[in-house]
Amino acid sequence: MKYTNQITIDVPRQEFLEKLNNSENMKHWQRGLVNYEHISGKPGEEGAQMRLDYKMGKREITMIETILKQNFPDELHTSYDTNGVLNIQHNYFEETDGKTVWKSDSEFKFSGFGMKLMGFLMPGAFKKQSMKYLEDFKAFAENGTSVLDS
Repeated sequence: MKYTNQITIDVPRQEFLEKLNNSENMKHWQRGLVNYEHISGKPGEEGAQMRLDYKMGKREITMIETILKQNFPDELHTSYDTNGVLNIQHNYFEETDGKTVWKSDSEFKFSGFGMKLMGFLMPGAFKKQSMKYLEDFKAFAENGTSVLDS
């Protein structure tokens, strides 16, 4: 399953990237994130991996994030691997009139019958969740609004 989300954030690209690339900020725009830990490589560089632990409702999910390509200020490509799902993200950043346009191309690969069925039956849920992260980052970057406050 593939799709694209895009959002315009009213901060210059350099400020945008400083906020996006700071692991301490993730808790303010990634709902459900309870812990993160760098597990290999130099943080923020290609090949680096981080363990991300989320609590979503009653479910606990652990993902391994791998930086596939880091070409700031223009792009960041990552993968997120968890039980039955591989999500590959190609993120592009463009500055226009002092604002940052964030375009995110997502590809999900499912393994196992249950995850394949969920991907087939609920593709909109994945796109909606991806867009929610972009919207939450926008609120954080522009206004300092944290998902921890809701």
